Amino acid sequence: MNFGSISSTSLLLAFIVYNVAFLVFVLAQVGKKWKGREPQSHERAWGRAGFGLAVVGFLCQLVYFFTRWAEGGHIPTSNMYEFMTFLSMMVIAAFLIIHLIYKTSVLGMFAMPVGIIIIAYAAVFPSEVQPLIPALSSVWLKIHVTTAALGEAFFAVGFAGGLMYLLRTVDYRSGEPSDRKERRGVEVTLFVIVTLVAFVSSIFIFNSAGYRAEFAQQSIVTDKSGAEQTVTQKVEYVLPPIFAPANAETVTMTPFLGMSKPLLTAPSWMEGVNAGRKLNTVVWSLIGGALLYGLLRLIARKPLGAVVSPLLQSLDPEDLDEIGYRAIAIGYPIFTLGALIFAMIWAQEAWGRFWGWDPKEVWALVTWLFYAAYLHLRLGRGWLGKKSAWLSVIGFIIVMFTLVGVNLIIAGLHSYSGV
Repeated sequence: MNFGSISSTSLLLAFIVYNVAFLVFVLAQVGKKWKGREPQSHERAWGRAGFGLAVVGFLCQLVYFFTRWAEGGHIPTSNMYEFMTFLSMMVIAAFLIIHLIYKTSVLGMFAMPVGIIIIAYAAVFPSEVQPLIPALSSVWLKIHVTTAALGEAFFAVGFAGGLMYLLRTVDYRSGEPSDRKERRGVEVTLFVIVTLVAFVSSIFIFNSAGYRAEFAQQSIVTDKSGAEQTVTQKVEYVLPPIFAPANAETVTMTPFLGMSKPLLTAPSWMEGVNAGRKLNTVVWSLIGGALLYGLLRLIARKPLGAVVSPLLQSLDPEDLDEIGYRAIAIGYPIFTLGALIFAMIWAQEAWGRFWGWDPKEVWALVTWLFYAAYLHLRLGRGWLGKKSAWLSVIGFIIVMFTLVGVNLIIAGLHSYSGV
C-alpha cells in the first residue's frame, strides 16, 4: 500500500473541504439578509452544513496523519511540516468541540481560516518523510508535542472568540478617541493575519514559478575540540534576495523584475542558521502584507474591520466573550502539561537538563505566563469583555511568534524543526 500517496491526497482533500466549509459558514451569516430567507432557520441549516463539512475535512486529515505515521514509522510531528499540519488538525478539533458546546456557526468564519492558513504555512516546508534525529527518538516526542499543540489549538479558538467580540462591539461610527484607538488595534490584528497570508502566498507563487537563488556563505564554526575553522555552506532562497547572506558569493540567481543581484547584504552581526534568508523572508512578508492589505482596503473602501463587523451584529457579545474564555480555560492546563512539564522531562532525557534558555523554551514560558496573567485578571480582577478579548488576541499573536517568528528569526536547539 502506498501510504505516501494516500497521506498527501488526504491532506489535499482536507484542505479543499476546509475551504468549502469556511465558505458555507460565511454564507450562513451573509445569507441571513437575502430576501425571502428566515434568518435563524437559514443560519441553522447552513451552519449544520458547514459543521458537517468540517467533520469530513477533519476525518480526511486523520487519514493523512495515520498513513503518514505508517509511512515514516514514527508520529508525524518531528519537523515543521508535520507539526504545523498536526497543529491545524488540533485547531479544527478544538473548533468542533467548542461548536458542539455553544452551537455558534459564526465561529467557523474565524476558526476555519486559522486551520487553513496553518496548513498552507506547513506547505512552505519540505514534505518528505525524514528519519528521526536522536533527540527526537523518545516517547516524550508524542506526549510533549501533541499536548502542546492541542493547548495552542484551544488558544487559537480563544483568539477567534476574542476577535469576534471586538469586531462585534467596537463602534465604527464613533469619533471618540477611545473608539478610534480600538479600531486601530483591530486593524493591526487583521494586518498581522493578512501578512501571514501574504507570506504563505508569496512562497507558493515563487515556488510555482521555479524561482531560485543560491549563495555560498563562509562562516566560522567551532569543532568539538574548541578549534575554529572556516566552512562554506550553501544557502538557497525561494524569495528574491533583497538581503543576501553576509560573507557570501552568488552562485546562481533567477532575475526578478530586472533584479539580477541582491539589493543589500544582511548585517554581519546577524548570526545563526540562515540568518540572511530569514531576514529576507521577514522583509518580503511585510512588503507582501502591506500590498495585500492595501489592495483589500482599496476594494472595500473602508477598514477591513468595518466590512466584517456588520455580519456579527446579531450575536450576543456575552456569548462571544464566554466562548473565548472557555476555550482558553480548556487549553491552558493542556498547554501547561505539554509545553512545560512534559517538555522539561523530554529535555532532561535528550540534552541532560530540564531547562536551557533555548529561544523556543523561553517563548513557551512567555506564552504560559501571559495566559496565566489572562486567567488571573479575568477571574481575580474581573477583566471581562473587551479587556479579556484584547488579551486573547495578543496571547495568540505571541503563540504564532513562538511557532513562526522564532523559527524565522532566532536560532536554537529547536532549529531542526525548520529544516
